[in-house]
Amino acid sequence: MNGTTSRNDFRFPDGFLWGASTSAYQIEGSPLADGAGSNIWHRFSHTPGLVANGDTGDIACDHYRRWRDDIRLMKELGLAAYRFSIAWSRIVPQGKGAVNTRGLDFYDRLVDGLLEQGIEPLVTLYHWDLPSALDDRGGWLNRDIGEWFAEYARVVFRKLDGRVKKWVTLNEPWVVTDGGYLFGVLAPGHKNLYEAPLATHNTLRAHALGVQAYRAEGKHEIGLVVNLEPKYPASDNPRDIAATARADAYMNRQYLDPALLGTYPDELRDIFGDAWPEFSADDMRLLKQPIDFLGINYYTRSVTRDDPTARPVRASRVRQSRHLHTELDLVVWPDALMDVLLWVTKRYGPVPLYVTENGSAFYDPPSSEDLVDDPLRTWYLRNHLRAGHRALQQGADMRGYFCWSLLDNFEWAHGYSKRFGLVHVDYATQQRTVKGSGRFYSEVIRTNGACLAHG
Repeated sequence: MNGTTSRNDFRFPDGFLWGASTSAYQIEGSPLADGAGSNIWHRFSHTPGLVANGDTGDIACDHYRRWRDDIRLMKELGLAAYRFSIAWSRIVPQGKGAVNTRGLDFYDRLVDGLLEQGIEPLVTLYHWDLPSALDDRGGWLNRDIGEWFAEYARVVFRKLDGRVKKWVTLNEPWVVTDGGYLFGVLAPGHKNLYEAPLATHNTLRAHALGVQAYRAEGKHEIGLVVNLEPKYPASDNPRDIAATARADAYMNRQYLDPALLGTYPDELRDIFGDAWPEFSADDMRLLKQPIDFLGINYYTRSVTRDDPTARPVRASRVRQSRHLHTELDLVVWPDALMDVLLWVTKRYGPVPLYVTENGSAFYDPPSSEDLVDDPLRTWYLRNHLRAGHRALQQGADMRGYFCWSLLDNFEWAHGYSKRFGLVHVDYATQQRTVKGSGRFYSEVIRTNGACLAHG
């Protein structure tokens, strides 16, 4: 730990990877440009009533055309790494079959541009934007999607591996299933208890087959990114404790247990009842593919109580009214980031960890010519980074941190109404303005965390 002995010394290990994250549909715009196929978020956002204010990703941050300027911003901030996702339907417009070289060339140029500025690319293969043509074939309900995903992944590996040395198969498969197949608030908008476990299993098969494809094609590192939300019981009542275990199994262990232990949590059978299918032993063996690292996306914690009306988990969140909440009504609780990093380390054994998303949506005042002042976001980042450092000191193998997000962007069903960026985007003009939080994070990077001792 660089000789760290003081509780107030927040310097991170030499070589710690400081970065920021984005995703394709949220920032790129031009979703059908240069031969790209439609994706489910293009379809979903163009369906009236599904996204706030009728917003779509048609323009977003116009990163597809402004990527050179955005790399200059990353360099100005001092980022050592940039995590972004590739739009599957830019590469394979029909999801399988013919490859669109113009789409592949965009990411080829982006990777080269990053490397020229000394910024390491960390590439996510799937961040929720399934090709519409595959959705028409059943999407994540079709068992064949694992093979389709591996076919797409091989195309990208062959083009970019070597220049890209860190890969992620899927981002937050829990959100894909929970929002897209169980509650219908995200693309493709299904609401079906029986579909959710099938979608879960097929995302995990795709992850596993993607890892196998990388072992055959690639020479570096591949991992999985999950969103984790520590669960704490609202009381010592046995019903609240059982509800907390169900909520933890549903959100946190549903994807990690199969991928790292080769089993699904027992609580899922209780949660889903007769909607929970049995999966073959061969499938379960497939799911447990050795990975090189695990990415953790952390935003909030949940104090959980028993709630028979909250189906299917029969658990609900108790709002912590005396604590700061973000504009998404998520309680701000930095210590839970430490808790979750240590929990993963204890439950699954030593595994290299990256915090691949951590950030907050707060109201940003109108920008001046050179600064947007956002003290709440700065406070959020400072205290979460301190919590991450404490986890490191207690044995978590945390090797990097990626702030969500580099830019204000299309926040899924919330449209452009919520801002997470280190950089403010004026959507009318596409002007970028570094926020106070961006300047703070730049100083964290420059000092390798030492500045966290102040403020």
